[in-house]
Amino acid sequence: MTTATHLSTTVLPRERLARLVDALVAQGWFVGEAFIPAELCAELYQEVTTMADHEALEDAGIGRGQAHALRRDIRGDAIRWLDRESRARRRYLEAMGELQQELNRALFLGLFEYEAHFAHYPPGAFYRRHLDSFRGRANRVVSTVGYLNPDWPADAGGEMVIFDAIDPERELARVRPEAGTFACFLSDSVPHEVLPTRRPRASIAGWFRRNASLGGLVDPAR
Repeated sequence: MTTATHLSTTVLPRERLARLVDALVAQGWFVGEAFIPAELCAELYQEVTTMADHEALEDAGIGRGQAHALRRDIRGDAIRWLDRESRARRRYLEAMGELQQELNRALFLGLFEYEAHFAHYPPGAFYRRHLDSFRGRANRVVSTVGYLNPDWPADAGGEMVIFDAIDPERELARVRPEAGTFACFLSDSVPHEVLPTRRPRASIAGWFRRNASLGGLVDPAR
């Protein structure tokens, strides 16, 4: 887990952040194309594909603690938690720090931490419909997804589908996983899924969190 901090050299222009905040207020979610700088996406894409080639990613599971389990019938991606070991990762976390500051300034959300991981989906992989905030992690407030694949074909699948929270069969958006596209949504109220992909698919999934400390423990199990 990484604490997001604002640095003086900005990665994201203020007008992009303002559009995101406006959409989050109006509808609970935002999708923007060419939101993350292209050169940063290219560096991150190279890193995650190298990790996948060298089997340096871990199969993702569901649940936490004793409830954690591998369920390939629910999700099929492999992950690696984001750190600051490369310039590209540091720059991405700086961008998320800028976003955190803007969300706190505009919406008074009290976000104090950002955690994220690379997500690599091999052909055929998917992630069934779900919410990002679940029992024991109710302090996940805002979710983010940054896409890394360049030149994603229209017939390659792998879109993230955003659903209406009231009418779960109603699709609100299909997000093509093209490099630079960035999605942001409320973690506990925006159902979403990843459709089966026909080619390797790379992204960074992340969450801004509130401090849920209790009795001296950060985010205790409930």
